[in-house]
Order: sequence, then C-alpha cells, then structure tokens
Amino acid sequence: MQRRQFFNHLAGGLAALAGTPFVHRKDLVVGDDAFIFLNDNATGERFWSFLREQFPLTRERVYLNTGGLGASPYVVIDAVVSRLNELEKISETGHGEALWSSLKQKVARLLGCEAEEVVYTRNATEGINIVCNGLPLKRGDEVITTTHEHVGNAVPWLARQKRDGIVLKLFEPSTKSAPENLDRIARLISKRTRIISVPHATTTTGQVLPVKEIAAMAKAKNLWFFIDGAQTAGMLNFSLRDIGCEAYATSGHKWLLGPKGTGLLFVRKDMLEVIQPLTVGAYSDKSHDLQTGALTFHPTAQRYEYGTVSTPLFVGLGAAIDFLMKIEMQNVWARDAALSMAFLTGLQEISNVEILSPLNQTERSAMITFKMKNIEYLKLQSFLAEKYKLRTRGVGEAGLNALRVSWHLYNSFDEVNRVLEGVKEAAKS
Repeated sequence: MQRRQFFNHLAGGLAALAGTPFVHRKDLVVGDDAFIFLNDNATGERFWSFLREQFPLTRERVYLNTGGLGASPYVVIDAVVSRLNELEKISETGHGEALWSSLKQKVARLLGCEAEEVVYTRNATEGINIVCNGLPLKRGDEVITTTHEHVGNAVPWLARQKRDGIVLKLFEPSTKSAPENLDRIARLISKRTRIISVPHATTTTGQVLPVKEIAAMAKAKNLWFFIDGAQTAGMLNFSLRDIGCEAYATSGHKWLLGPKGTGLLFVRKDMLEVIQPLTVGAYSDKSHDLQTGALTFHPTAQRYEYGTVSTPLFVGLGAAIDFLMKIEMQNVWARDAALSMAFLTGLQEISNVEILSPLNQTERSAMITFKMKNIEYLKLQSFLAEKYKLRTRGVGEAGLNALRVSWHLYNSFDEVNRVLEGVKEAAKS
C-alpha cells in the first residue's frame, strides 16, 4: 500500500467510527487493500508495523532517542515540502490569519486549552525564555526548580539570576513517590517564592512529576506554576486545563514528531498582562503609531510572536498533530507505555543493572534510564551502538552517568528484545 494512501484510508476508517473510542475497536478495516488490527491494549503488532512504514527512519539502526529528537513521518515531510514549493513559486510568506488560526485550533484540541492561548515558537527553549524573562521578578524573588533540569530550562533561570538577582532554590526529585516530591517543594516555599518551574517529565530519568498536585499547591500559595513540557507533549495524554498551570512550553520536534525548528507555548489568558512580551515585532501588536508613541499588544498570546517564521514548518507541525490525533493520544501512550514496561521488566532480570527511572508506572514516562555496575556509561553506549546498532542517549546531567532509552510508536517489541540482548552481553563483560 502506498504511504500517501495510508492516512486517507485511516481517516476514512476513523470517520466511520465517530463517537467510538478507537482504543476499544478491534477489527478495523480502513480500506479495500488494508486491514488493521488494534487490540484493546493498543499493542496489535500489525497496526504498529503498518504505522512504522509511514516513517523514512532507517532500519539500519534502532532509534531510541525520541527524548532528544523525534522522527517525522512522510505525511509531515510531504506537508513541509508541498507548502514550501507553493510559497516559493510566488515568493510569499504564507502568513495568512486563517491558516494560523486553524493550526492553533489543532494545538488547542491536542493540549486541552484555547487557541488564543497558543504561541508558536522555534523550540521549547524559546517558550521558556518568554516566560522566564517576561515575568515581573525582582532581586531576591525566589524560583523553585529541580536539580534535573534540561539545559533549556536551567540556563534561562540562571541567566536571570545573574542579571536580576533572583534566587533559585533546588530540590532533588525523588523517584520513590509523588508525595515526597510535593513535600520537598513545600519545604522550599518562603515569603519570597514567586514561581515553581519544573519539567512535566525529567529529561534525565523520564520521571513524571505530579504536576496537577503541584499546580494546586501553587494556587493555594498564590504562586505561579510553569511547566517545561518538552518530554510529554505527543507522548502522554493530558489536558492543560485539567492540570491548572499558568504556562507550558514544549518542542514540536520530539514526541510530537514535527519539523525541527518548531515549538509551542501555552500562556493562560489571565497571564497575558503579567508575562510581558520582550522580543516583539510584526504580529506582536494590535496597533502601533510611531508618531504618537502608541502601542497596543495583540489581545491574544500572539503578542509573543514576532517577525517572519517558516510557514512550511508549522504546516508540517499541523500535519504531525493530525497524525497523532488520528491514532488518538490514549493509543499513543498505551503503545509507549507497553514498550517501556517490557523494557523495564527485562532490565530488572539482568545482573549489574541499576534502574534510575521510577518503577511506578504512574510516575514514569516512556523514557527509561539505567546504568551498569561493571561498565562506564559512555563505553556501554559505544558498545551498544557499534555491535547492536542502537542509538541511545548518555545522561551526564545531575551526575547520573547513565544511559537513557526512549520508546515511541515507531519502535517495536523486537527492538526491545534487541536492546535487552545487548545489555545482557554487556553485563557479562
């Protein structure tokens, strides 16, 4: 079956199932020449094998670094190339209001927010900087964050500390229990605390922090709550409205499978007058007048957008969101959870392995981090890459010196077994 036909058939099949949860559907015919079986646990291998064919991702190695960079499917690549060709024929930006509005509606449906609260960014780091630098913080104000921050959520706060004299207060995430992390945060709150800024899932161990409970704590203490969601959007099934945070930044190029150079920022409506737009330009304003000095920012989160961006890239991000939404996020997460659970279970049976990720499924993402007692982590990474053709990610942050394996919908249980085979061999060395 041709790859371009796949999602036309899939879309048609799903349309016929309006109102029926896809995850509970068994024998789903999506076209005359395609039959997809998706069982109740979203682990039907015929479906996922068929889905894997929609990616140009090489089979010469096993790709296990979605936490760093996600692979895009053909439908995304085609959307980018097609729109680029269209715009270059007429040399236009393609910044039409109707297009951008429709793309933001897709994001709103995926993340559980309103389109007027969505900002298009170049990556999660840009979104983090918008929030970090736009908040009205002064010398001595305190920010609570973790010791396991990605550089993208560490350097912006460190830079503001250096520039403006704010104070960072850190806690070490406990992988034992969510209540322990809530206690660690609570112990850091003082009269000078203004904001809690944490990752939805840590880039180091893949630990999912209790963000809904942290949001409730922040609200009770009259604090702002910001989430670095680079490691969860496109993997976990959640709603920002349900979580209750003030702002949330994520990347388009990881679990969302979008083009590189795309990101998203959510800023809740009531925060638009609080987080000041600092980098501004065309599209940031509703109106301006150089003669009178008048400037009125755009009434929506568009106020944080500025200048010419690549329309083809964001059309591609829209195509990536369509891709995931047709599968449905509960099915995506069920698949990712099943793969990561199988890997974790296998690791527990291997000697010399220390698992650093949480064992509790409710506190774990699809990223599993581990280290070995008998081999240094970079040597292990090289061994697995050279002999088993595995692309993993070394974790030197927070002094973990470990290896991280990310599982997403284009991976398989055969690949789980291949990684475990390599780890078993390394354990004997």
